[in-house]
Amino acid sequence: MSAATARTLTVAAADAGMRLDRWVAERVPELSRARVQTLIDDGCVRVDGRARKASHRLGPGETVDVDIPPPAPEALAPEPIALAIVFEDDTVLVVDKPVGMVVHPGAGHATGTLAAGVLAHAPATAGVGGPRRPGVVHRLDKDTSGLLVIAKTAAAYDSLTAQLAARTVSRRYRAIVHGRVASASGTVDKPIGRHPHDRVRMAVLPRGRGKPALTRFLVLERFAHFTDLEVGLETGRTHQIRVHMASLGHPVAGDRVYGGRPGRPPLPVPFEGLALHAAKLAFLHPLTGAPLQFTSPLPPRMERLLENLRSLR
Repeated sequence: MSAATARTLTVAAADAGMRLDRWVAERVPELSRARVQTLIDDGCVRVDGRARKASHRLGPGETVDVDIPPPAPEALAPEPIALAIVFEDDTVLVVDKPVGMVVHPGAGHATGTLAAGVLAHAPATAGVGGPRRPGVVHRLDKDTSGLLVIAKTAAAYDSLTAQLAARTVSRRYRAIVHGRVASASGTVDKPIGRHPHDRVRMAVLPRGRGKPALTRFLVLERFAHFTDLEVGLETGRTHQIRVHMASLGHPVAGDRVYGGRPGRPPLPVPFEGLALHAAKLAFLHPLTGAPLQFTSPLPPRMERLLENLRSLR
C-alpha cells in the first residue's frame, strides 16, 4: 500500500479570497475537487493549523497543510478477527462490538475493523451494501461498545435499512454523563450537522440547516457529579447522543471531543473509551417478520465506573 503524503502550501497575495477547496485542487493537481472536499470534511486539510470549511476564503500568507492518506483498496480484505456473536442465521448477524474497534475502514483505520472480521466470518456479505462496509446497516463509534446488526443478504440489507428509515428499529444505550441531570426523563429534538468551524465534529444547528435528530433519555441513577442514563435513539445521526447530551451541558463521560469546559470533576478511575454502550437492539426479522430483541450487559469498564461513583456518595 502507498504511504500517506503531506503538503504544506502558502497562500500568495494574488490568491487571497479564493475558496479553500478550489485553491487546494489547483495547487495539488493529482486531487480532484471532490476528493479535496472529502479530505476537508475528514479534517485532513488545515489552515494555519485549524480545520476549515471547503468554502473558507483564504487570506494572504496563510499556511495550508494537506494530508493525503493512501488510497483505500476497492475491495476489503477479510481478516480472521474474533467476533462476539449474539445471534446468527442465514439472513442476519448480531454482534457485540468491543470498545476500541472501528466498524469499517476509514481515514487512519485500514485494518482490524469489524467489517473485515465479518467478511472473514461470512464471505457472502462481500456483495451486500458497500464494498468497504459489507453488510453494515448502522455503526457505532470506535469508542462506543455494544450491539450491531449486520445484513448477510441483499434482501436483509434492504429490509433493515428501510426499518431504520421508518424508525422502527429500537436502539437503547446506557450512558454515564457529566453533571446531575435534573429531569427524570426528557427529549432532545435538535437538528445535527457538520460543525461550521471544525469539520471533524458534529454540532446542533439551526432548524433548516441540520438533519432532524431526536433523542430520548431516562435517568437511572444520580451521583454527586455524574448521572447514569438510558438513552433511546429515534434517529441515527453521527455522534447523535454525544452531541445532544453535550448540548444540554451533560457530555458523555470520557468524551474528549464534546466534553466541553475544562475543570469538570474527573472520572474517579482510569477509563477506556466513552461511557456509552449500545445495550438493547430490536427489529423485525427481514425474512420472517418476527420481532427480535437482544440485550448486552454493561461492560466491566462501565460497571467499575458505577461502583466507584457509588462508593463516593
